[in-house]
Amino acid sequence: MTGETFARDPLASRASGLSRVADRTGGRVTIDHVPFLAQVSLRLDPSIADHAPFPLPTEPNTSWQDGERATLWLGPDEWLVLGPPNAGSDIVAELERALDGLHRSVIDVSANRVAIELGGPDRFELLASGCPIDLHPRTWGPGRCVQTLFAKAQVILHERAETTSLLVQSSFADYVVERLLVAS
Repeated sequence: MTGETFARDPLASRASGLSRVADRTGGRVTIDHVPFLAQVSLRLDPSIADHAPFPLPTEPNTSWQDGERATLWLGPDEWLVLGPPNAGSDIVAELERALDGLHRSVIDVSANRVAIELGGPDRFELLASGCPIDLHPRTWGPGRCVQTLFAKAQVILHERAETTSLLVQSSFADYVVERLLVAS
């Protein structure tokens, strides 16, 4: 069809390598790719955050999650809203309706970052091999998020009960995956 464009998954060719990590580590580490995860950047005065259609955490480096929807605090007036794959335009529309008339910025940035899910009890050791933040349970646990580096690449980490999401810019995704595979 003429004029149509289709999104390209930058990690599609890495799926088999990622799936072998669980076998190599006896399930102590799993690495999965979540293609086309919805990601929406929201800038809003925190004093009107309660107008959003879902909670926006106001404590630094915290997140809120309900099912496939999550909001990550990235700055005093900045959040990253996550949703199911390919739902970016739906999230944008929902935010625009709820925040109509208010000064805000709502942008679908789904194509900007690739989502990698790390699981298993040794995932923190794997992350620590290239990440400068303290991932000990006394400071890091479910509901936490942070912008940091992994192997010199800028990433966002989002901790949930059983997994850690690593969001990395698409142009660095292959590099980060290679580094994760070598370290695992």
